[in-house]
Formats: sequence, C-alpha cells, structure tokens
Amino acid sequence: MIAGTAVRVRHLDRGWPREVRDALAIAPRPDVLVARDMSQGGRAVASAAGVGWIDGSGAAEFAVGTVVVSRTGDRPRVPVTGPGWTSATNAVVEALLTGTQATVSEVRGRTALSEGAVSKALGVLTKQGLLEADAARGRNSARRVADFDRLLDAYADHVAGQRPSIQVQTGVVWRDPVTDAALLGAAWTAAGTRWAATGALAAAVFAPMQTQVAPLEIYVEGRTIVELIAAGDKAGLVPVPGGRLRLRPFPSAGTAELSAPVDIGLVCVPWPRAYADLRIAGVRGEDAAEHLREEMTRG
Repeated sequence: MIAGTAVRVRHLDRGWPREVRDALAIAPRPDVLVARDMSQGGRAVASAAGVGWIDGSGAAEFAVGTVVVSRTGDRPRVPVTGPGWTSATNAVVEALLTGTQATVSEVRGRTALSEGAVSKALGVLTKQGLLEADAARGRNSARRVADFDRLLDAYADHVAGQRPSIQVQTGVVWRDPVTDAALLGAAWTAAGTRWAATGALAAAVFAPMQTQVAPLEIYVEGRTIVELIAAGDKAGLVPVPGGRLRLRPFPSAGTAELSAPVDIGLVCVPWPRAYADLRIAGVRGEDAAEHLREEMTRG
C-alpha cells in the first residue's frame, strides 16, 4: 500500500532483461518490480512497459497515484561469489561451462593452470554449492556442476564486480567488424602475440544479431597501458580517445589458453566470458548477452 493505493509487487531474483520480460508476461501484471540489483537493461524494459522498479541499492523509479519516486542508489556493486574466488577461478568456470569435466587433470589440460590453482578453485566452487562432489578427496575425485545457470550467474557477477579498468582505445573504420578483426588478429598471430575477441565481436560469431553493439573489445597480451599500446602497434593500431576498438589485458592466463579460432580465423574467448563482458556493455549489451546465452544453452 502506497499513499492509500494498493500496489502489486513482484520480486525478482536478479533483475536482468530476460527475467523482467518474463515477470511482465505473467498475469496479473505487477505495478512494481523488486530485485537485488536491477540492471540497466532490466530498468529500461520495466520503464518502457510503464512498470516501476526498486533494487537493493536504494535506486527506484515508480509512480503510484500522486507519489512519484526517482532516485539513484548509493551502494557500490560488489561481487556475490564469496571468498576465494580469483581470476583463476574464473578460468576454471569458463572451462566447466564449456564442457570440461570437473577434475583437476581435465581442467588443467584445458587451462594450463597449476594443479594447486585448479584444485583450490574446484574446492571453492564446491564449498559454495556450485559443484557437487562424489568424493571428498583425491586428485581426480568426481565433481559435477550442480546448476549450470546458477554457476553462470555467479561467474558473470564476479566478472562485473572485478573487471580491471585498464584499456587502450584505438580508432578503426570497419564495415565488417568480424572479418576486419580477424585480419587485424592475423598481424598479432604473425608477431607471436596472443589475442582474442570478446563481447560483441565474439557474440557476432557465436550468436549473430542484427543490432550491432559497441564497444568492440579484444584481449591482447600486456598488463600495462604501455604494453597494450605496444601490442596495438604490432597490428598498426594507434591510440585514439573514444576510439571504437578497445584493447584490454587478458583477464587470466587460463582465459587466454581457452581462447580459440571460431570462424574465419577470429580467435574468441570462451562464450561465457563474452557473455559476462556483454552484460556490462550497456542496455544493448545486456540484450545481446541474453541472446547469446539463449543460443548457446538451447537444447
């Protein structure tokens, strides 16, 4: 009840566009949606439908009778994955979500991470209930993903909360981003520099959409701005503030190891990484992320 008016409230688990659309499709339609962390895309979908929203940060937008509320939240976004979740854990999850069995030997074989790093990551995931274990001990004790969607959501939350801000923006004039990025990457390959498309570029191969999403992002070897600029120079790229193509350092050695050619020579990160990166690329990015997820998990 707000200002003497009965209000129909529906609680959401997360507040991403897909979940908001599903909630709006259920009769009777809610007046206000409440989620722990309503995404920008989820907010846009709710607002376009004339439905209010509130999230756990204190941000809200709704109108009931003569009462109109529109405020920003003041709680910073933090990862909800629990202690012990590292960049190596991300790489292990990327391997698991793309079909690798949850044993130390299998994950090591795909990620090239150390036995200790893999064992620790699998232990963390098991402790958090994201993996189920048949045996408590042993190098190859059998584990399995407890819930694919929950693991993907936890992973994407961590990526969003911990992604480094370091990047170099470069200017490109591309009519066909996938083809042009593959040609660009050929120069890095020839120079012995690792690289991989992520976000919109990778999604354009994994699950094409008619709508183009910006920015275009490629991971390359290099940990500092100077090293990223040097990597760009190998492919003829020049730093341009506000440029269309962003170069970022690989989030982990495991992610670099898992990256592979997908189409016409375009090396891409594992699709869960592209999904997680898309989710933080604005409203259109969230829509593209949901499309990618649906296509990659269909059937």
